[in-house]
Amino acid sequence: MKACYGTWLNRAGPGRIEFRRGGRVTEQEMRKRLTQLKIEHRDLDAAIAALTLSGGPDQLQIARLKKRKLALRDQIALIEDYLTPDIIA
Repeated sequence: MKACYGTWLNRAGPGRIEFRRGGRVTEQEMRKRLTQLKIEHRDLDAAIAALTLSGGPDQLQIARLKKRKLALRDQIALIEDYLTPDIIA
């Protein structure tokens, strides 16, 4: 099983992953976290769509949700890049 050096820290802000030296995060744990992030990303997408369709004047809330969604997308990409093996064709 593939492992990287580091352990998950509490998120240091919306959508950020940080590692701490000393422990190990297994590939299985990373895949589980990836699944959780994708679910949260999908839920944010639904929430943004609902707020947009309701025509509510709360544009600040929509902007915050979109920013959170982008941060999640970056975090998902980071984990997917790590999990995808580098194969030189």
